Amino acid sequence: SRCFGQRFVGYVLNLGFLRAFWGRNYGELHLKICLKDLQEDFMGGAEILVSDPVVFFCETVLEKSVRTVMSKSLNKHNRLYMEARPLEDGCIGPRDDPKARSKILSEEFRWDKDLAKKIWCFGPKTTGPNMVVDMCKGVQYLNEIKDSVVAGFQWASKEGALAEENMRGICFEVCDIVLYADAIHRGSGQIILTARRVIYASQLTTKPRLLEPVDLVEIQAPEQALGGIYGVLNQKRGHVFEEMQRPGTPLYNIKAYLPVIESFGFWGTLRATKSRQAFPQCVFDHWDMMSSDPMEAGSQAGQLVADIRKRKGLKEQMTPFSEFEDKL
Repeated sequence: SRCFGQRFVGYVLNLGFLRAFWGRNYGELHLKICLKDLQEDFMGGAEILVSDPVVFFCETVLEKSVRTVMSKSLNKHNRLYMEARPLEDGCIGPRDDPKARSKILSEEFRWDKDLAKKIWCFGPKTTGPNMVVDMCKGVQYLNEIKDSVVAGFQWASKEGALAEENMRGICFEVCDIVLYADAIHRGSGQIILTARRVIYASQLTTKPRLLEPVDLVEIQAPEQALGGIYGVLNQKRGHVFEEMQRPGTPLYNIKAYLPVIESFGFWGTLRATKSRQAFPQCVFDHWDMMSSDPMEAGSQAGQLVADIRKRKGLKEQMTPFSEFEDKL
C-alpha cells in the first residue's frame, strides 16, 4: 500500500543505515535507482515523500574537567562527586583480559595499578568507548549503589548532554560518594538520576566537542580530471592523503578523507565538473573531532547541535549547566 511504501522508504533511504546494516557502500545513484524502481514497479507511480538523510555524530571532550562537580539525589541525602577526561580511542576494551588491561594503563598511560583494576563498566550498551572508574577511598555502602551508578552512566553515555548523541572517548572518574545510612533513602530511584546528572555536569566542564564520521574516498580518474577532483574535495572539506598512478595505465588512484555530512551531493558535484571520468567509492573510516565549539552560538558545531536537537524534537537551547550541578 501507499502508506507502507512511504514508511518503508523512510527507513531505506538513509545512507548511514544502509552502510551500517549491509556493511557495504551504497552511493546516491544506487539510492535513486532503488527509489525509482520502488515508485514505478511496486507502488504504481504513487508519490513518495523522502526525508533528508541523517548523519549520526558523537559527543566527546577535549580536556580534563576544570574541577570536581557534585550532584545531590532528589531527597538531598546522597551526593556524587565526579570528573571527566579524554580517553584514548581503542587502547582498551571491555573484552580485554583485566590483567592485560591493567598493564597497558599502568605502563603506557601511567595509571596507578590499583586504580587500573577498578574500572566499573564500559558504555553505552556495556561495550562502548567510554568508561567509569572508581577513585573513591573508604566509602561505605559503595557496592550497594554501584549498579545504580552504572545504570545512570549507560543512560547518559547513550544520550549526551549536547544533543543526546552517543558519547565517545570519555573516562568518568567517581571521586567521592556520600550516602545516607538508611538503605531506603539510597535506592536506585535516587541514585540513577543523580549519576546521570553528575555525568552531564562533568561532561560540560571539559570543553565538550562533536565527533563527525569521516569516509575514506577512493577515486579512479585520468590525469586531466585531477584538477576538478581536488577542487570539489576542497569545497567539501576533503583531505587528499595519497595520489598514485596505476603502472602501465593513464589512470590515477586518489585516496582522501571526506566528512560524511559533506558526502551527500559529492557524486553529482563531481559529475558537474570536467571530472566525468572519475569513479568515487566511499566507505566509513574513522571519527574526527570538530575544531569549533558546540557551546558557541553560530559556530559550525553549534549549528549542527541546534539542527540535531530540532530533528529530535528537543528544546532549542541546551539544558544549562546549573541544572546538572548542585551547590555545596
